[in-house]
Amino acid sequence: MVTHYIHRGLAKKNFKENTLSAFKYSFKKKYGIETDLQVTKDNQLICFHDFNLRRKFNLNKNVKDINYSRLKKISNKRKAPVPRLEDLLRISRNKYPLLLEIKPLLTKHSLLNLIKLMKKTRKYGIFSFKEKNLINLYKLNKKLNLGLLFLSTSNLRTIKSKSKKLHVKFLGLEKSFLSNKKLTKIRKPIFYYTVKRKDLFKKYKNSKNLIFENL
Repeated sequence: MVTHYIHRGLAKKNFKENTLSAFKYSFKKKYGIETDLQVTKDNQLICFHDFNLRRKFNLNKNVKDINYSRLKKISNKRKAPVPRLEDLLRISRNKYPLLLEIKPLLTKHSLLNLIKLMKKTRKYGIFSFKEKNLINLYKLNKKLNLGLLFLSTSNLRTIKSKSKKLHVKFLGLEKSFLSNKKLTKIRKPIFYYTVKRKDLFKKYKNSKNLIFENL
């Protein structure tokens, strides 16, 4: 059975990424959510893509250097409120699947906080380009559903080799790998990012797990 996820909740072009309103609309359409995890100065796990606030809020400040209370005020003023992970878990109600990409290298404190929060849902996958995040999470809890992300420049030998590791239960591959038939030998779920063309979505929607936006 294939499952599709809306990238940062961007179901429509006028939506603001990684907001609860966008997430709710995605759930209404019966799709899962793929979102990003960053950590604020006061150790709040938030749904936010960038390491810096410049692109979203025209403020040259790193996420790790700002408390969530201040970030909330800034984002509310821009009408693009940044939710915490626990806010997303609350509205998903353990009913809709989530793919959570860890962006920074997390401390043990943040990893433990993440593990605690994930007890609120069974429908999730946690993945990252930073394999150390996954290794450290696996050491803390071997039951977590963890996946490794690969860039479009990754070679098949590396993908196959790393897919065999115990802490990797699924893979995240760039959409250029969609037509690669050699991946059928990998006996783990694969999620393909980020599909932005309707023809591509239509071609693979019945056979591949897709992460898409603005379709």
